Amino acid sequence: MNNLRKKPIIGLLGGIGSGKSTVAAEFDKLGCRTIDADKIAHELLNEPAVREKTIGLFGESILDSEDKIDRKKMAEIAFADPDKLSSLNSILHPLVLARTEQLIAHYKQQPHVKAIVLDMPLLAEVGWDKRCDMLIFVDCKAQLRMARMKKKAGFDENQLKIRENFQISLDSKDSISDNVVDNNSDLLALARQVADIFSYMMDNC
Repeated sequence: MNNLRKKPIIGLLGGIGSGKSTVAAEFDKLGCRTIDADKIAHELLNEPAVREKTIGLFGESILDSEDKIDRKKMAEIAFADPDKLSSLNSILHPLVLARTEQLIAHYKQQPHVKAIVLDMPLLAEVGWDKRCDMLIFVDCKAQLRMARMKKKAGFDENQLKIRENFQISLDSKDSISDNVVDNNSDLLALARQVADIFSYMMDNC
C-alpha cells in the first residue's frame, strides 16, 4: 500500500459485473464518498457539446424515442468498432477525468468524508491506479458476473468477452491490488470484508 494521506483515495478494480458498485456502496455507508465514472459519463452525454460530437460520431441511430442518446445502442456500435470506441473515449475521458479531479478536491475539503472511492471501469488503463492510496480487487467468478450482466443489461457471454478485451486482464488487476474482496457469496459477507479493510486503512492513515 502506498503512503496513506489523511483522506485516502481507494481505487476499485475488477471484471465487468464483479460488484464494484456494491463494494463502493458499502464504503459509502462507512463515511466514504464514491466518484462513479459511468454516472459522470452518462451526465456528460446530456451536455449539448458532448451530445453533438457523439451523434456526429455514431449517427442518429443511437437516439431513442425521446431523442436522447441510448447508451446501450451506442455501446454496441462502439465495442464492435475499435476506431469508434477510441474516438468516443477521446471525447469523454478528458471530461470525466476533469470532473473526477473536481470531485476529489471537493471531497477533500469535506470534514465528514473519511475517504474517496473511485469506481472507474478503466482505472488502471488510464493510469489512475497511480493516484490511489489503496487498490482493491473485487473477485467474482465468471458465471456469477455473466448472470448479473445478463439480468442488468441483457448481456450474453460474447458481449462480456468483447468488452473485457478492451481492459487489462483480471490477473493483472489482481496483481497490482493491495487487497482482494471476495464477492462470490452474499452481501453480508461482502460488507464484513469491506468493514475490515476500511478499519485497517483508517488505523494506518
